[in-house]
Amino acid sequence: MSEMKAARDFMRRKLVTLEVDTCVLDGIANLLKHNISGAPVVNSDGDFLGVFSEKCSMNALTTALEVASDAGIFVPRVRAFMKHELVTLTPDVDVFEAIDHLLKHRISGAPVVDSMGRFQGVFSEKTAMRVLVSAVYDQLPGTSVAHYMNLDRNRLVNEEDTLLDVAHRFQQAPYRRFPVLRGKKLVGQLSRRDVLRAEHRLAVEIQERMRRLGNDAALNAAGVTLRVGDYMDCDALTTCIGTDLLSIAQMFLNSPYRRLPIVETGKLVGQVSRRDVLEAAAALLRPAPHRYCAETLYLSPLTESVPTSLR
Repeated sequence: MSEMKAARDFMRRKLVTLEVDTCVLDGIANLLKHNISGAPVVNSDGDFLGVFSEKCSMNALTTALEVASDAGIFVPRVRAFMKHELVTLTPDVDVFEAIDHLLKHRISGAPVVDSMGRFQGVFSEKTAMRVLVSAVYDQLPGTSVAHYMNLDRNRLVNEEDTLLDVAHRFQQAPYRRFPVLRGKKLVGQLSRRDVLRAEHRLAVEIQERMRRLGNDAALNAAGVTLRVGDYMDCDALTTCIGTDLLSIAQMFLNSPYRRLPIVETGKLVGQVSRRDVLEAAAALLRPAPHRYCAETLYLSPLTESVPTSLR
């Protein structure tokens, strides 16, 4: 096993950041453009002020969505914007292979289905982190995804649910993805980002319509004139560059956050995500590559116990 890493070894230094006075719709557009679930908020001196996340974005946009619904503006149903082409796992796949699958496809979770396409559960980034932390601490062998998948049926949605229905559910739930079922079969998936894109389009439409009508009161009621600073998480969890990998993993396991800003003397210096930790932990468990050179004695190779997915 390789030497334990600290945040400085795998944190991201090139970040998308926002300012407190950025219009909330522009801030959300920035997250969607860069395909990220949150961004640190800083001032002109680089001082860390908070985090503007997908959840903050949803709190901002759901108000606009409620205004749209009350005004009779068409609110789409789940079937109109859910994803149909999905990366899925089977219950019997090796858990370490499943982790590599998430990392390869750069996704934070995948539905688990049987051979008939029937939904079984979800294997998430957070669950994957729990597996790797246990493996690092206790040297536990791998097992199948069936032993680790999330079975919470409250995360399921119907394709006839409205955008407003699922927006409210995402506000209340810790999950980033909702599987969509038809009977027992998986027919799609809905992520926070899918909802945010749909909500953002509606909020922009509301903004344009109300401005044409000169209806400032409705604009204010929809919340689309507010700023990032009005919604950002000022108490977001942070850490420093010397924090070791396992401590960061525990911070992620014990909190709802997907990203940790790295702050030194009040300044933002970097950021680590759950995916960064998963990649670093997976690398930690992979054996060092063999180096061949001239030797005076031949040694038979030893059988390695590490799963093939982590070699």
